Amino acid sequence: MLLSSQKEPSDDASAAVEVQGIARSFGGRAVLEDITLSIPRGELFGLLGPSGSGKTTLIKLMTGIDHADAGTVRMLGEPMPQLKMLQAFGYMAQSDALYNELTGKQNLAFFGAMFGLKGTALESRIQSVSKLVALTDHLNKQTAAYSGGMKRRLSLAIALLHEPMLLVLDEPTVGIDPVLRQSIWKELSALTKQGVTIIITTHVMDEAEKCDRLGLIRGGKLIAVDTPSAIIEKAGCNTIEEAFIALGREGGVEA
Repeated sequence: MLLSSQKEPSDDASAAVEVQGIARSFGGRAVLEDITLSIPRGELFGLLGPSGSGKTTLIKLMTGIDHADAGTVRMLGEPMPQLKMLQAFGYMAQSDALYNELTGKQNLAFFGAMFGLKGTALESRIQSVSKLVALTDHLNKQTAAYSGGMKRRLSLAIALLHEPMLLVLDEPTVGIDPVLRQSIWKELSALTKQGVTIIITTHVMDEAEKCDRLGLIRGGKLIAVDTPSAIIEKAGCNTIEEAFIALGREGGVEA
């Protein structure tokens, strides 16, 4: 049973992302099954689930990086995939897509140019996002010398560079120390107050509780969509972790 407070998706352009009945299989194995979801603009929406649950596949379908076998996807009112939408959102993948032979600043300048930034506007954005992820003192170092956590921070800075109204972040805080992780979450929350929509995947329970709403995904199925507190209450549990386990058993969904 899917616990949800959301309405059925429509063609309402006020939604940031809408998916209707999407499914995806690889090698004959179903990775996602009949996913229907609507995410309004300005929401910090979290996808919570274990590794292999379908989180990354779902956001790849949302962003047009992958094609669904069935169903429809719309982003900011536009059907996906669509080439012109690539600059409409910021995307941070699980694996860092960086040029190791370049410095951190050169990576930012390269991707900034791809987004159409140049001159003082580009320099200003590089300084701003570098400060946010605490990389200002490391901008002139070759990226190959960065630690794993520093590369994650640089990838997040790139996703934020062109000030998109939609951010899609796949496990963005993996390898980042707790103090900086707290600072990043504070900034993400502030961005949503400015109208930015953020979709984030995580398997960290305390991060999940910071989201406006959560989609619990397990075995390629959404088992609940609601606010963290409502999911806990409806499941009759004390924590998100307990609710996630209980709802997975109730729905007969395998991990």
